[in-house]
Amino acid sequence: MYRYTSICIYVGAFERRRYMNMVVHRARHPELYEYIHSAVNGLLPFIQKGLVERVAVIFFKEDKVPIERFVFKLNVNQSYGSKVEQADLEFSLRSFLIKLPVSEPMTKFLPRNCRWEITAYFRSLPQTSTIKDTEMWIPTDTKQWQQLPVITPIRSMSSEPLGLQLYLEHPSLSEPKP
Repeated sequence: MYRYTSICIYVGAFERRRYMNMVVHRARHPELYEYIHSAVNGLLPFIQKGLVERVAVIFFKEDKVPIERFVFKLNVNQSYGSKVEQADLEFSLRSFLIKLPVSEPMTKFLPRNCRWEITAYFRSLPQTSTIKDTEMWIPTDTKQWQQLPVITPIRSMSSEPLGLQLYLEHPSLSEPKP
């Protein structure tokens, strides 16, 4: 697991914008926008090479214990190369993204002092000498749950060459309290 450095989110940090003919939330603050943009763009070469299995947005308390995780599980068919129909892929992604607001009632109330990070789970570790973007990613120090988490599926799509699943993880009820 590798993470991109974490920062806090404040109320009103996002504004509504149009993207792919739909309303999305975009970071208002330039530093927050740059953090998200560089983390996503930093993952792109690893995703294109099929090295990334999952990407998670993890919300955690000050003690680094996760409160909840939004997990995007990726499956990229490498055999497609550049033969992707962009319009078909955009249509599938738009239908995937438009359903995301229904997940809000499943989330937990986040305490005021919580933090978050973007964490990538690699199928295999990238070679530092072959991809210059590896220095942006550092091993995570976020604690893991001792019990298997409670998983709530939110949305999935399969549109060659991309398969995508989104699910929410919460600690098990039997998870020991720190």
